[in-house]
Amino acid sequence: MLAYEMKAENHGYRAVAGVDEAGRGPLAGPVVAAAVVFPPGMVIEGVDDSKKLSAVQREQFFAQIKTAALAYGLGIVSVEVIEEINILQASLLAMKQAVENCALAPDLLLIDGNKRIDHSAGQWTIVGGDGKSQSIAAASILAKVTRDRIMQNYHASFPQYEFNRHKGYGTQLHRERIQQFGPCPIHRKTFKGVREYLRIENAELTIETGGSEFITLNS
Repeated sequence: MLAYEMKAENHGYRAVAGVDEAGRGPLAGPVVAAAVVFPPGMVIEGVDDSKKLSAVQREQFFAQIKTAALAYGLGIVSVEVIEEINILQASLLAMKQAVENCALAPDLLLIDGNKRIDHSAGQWTIVGGDGKSQSIAAASILAKVTRDRIMQNYHASFPQYEFNRHKGYGTQLHRERIQQFGPCPIHRKTFKGVREYLRIENAELTIETGGSEFITLNS
């Protein structure tokens, strides 16, 4: 998990940031990214791709990573921006924000995936990087825990969707709740699984008001 970090150090880089995002796939909520810069040679045993860890493990590593890191940053892109620029561009924007929010400016970015971001630092894209680089894995954990906490907070505002259980992902329960209640303000209205129910909401309804008079409402 330190092979890329060691290679970067051998190439003369001194502030290497792992960068990853969480929340590209869900039907609701923001996309969140994190960037993490560790001291050279720093090892946190057990750190891995956030998807391979339990929620309890992620919370434990979340605190450890923040303590051990030389610097870290978070980027959060809202549903409104996702709808405007699409989820891929929103994910790249969140990564850019995360890097820019690091207290220590990195000179090399290790980015999970195959897309570079709009930043002047050197960049190595690594497909499956959250399982190959400790720095990227750490970023995936910070991003995932942060996003999960955001969705937990949204549960208080929209309890009928049970965001505390599925965090906005397209589970059967979540899809059933969208079908039952329709989308709420934090749903991604351009996503399949949500947009179908907008047609129902936006349909014109003709209501008889008595006699031969009718009015048409746009709901």
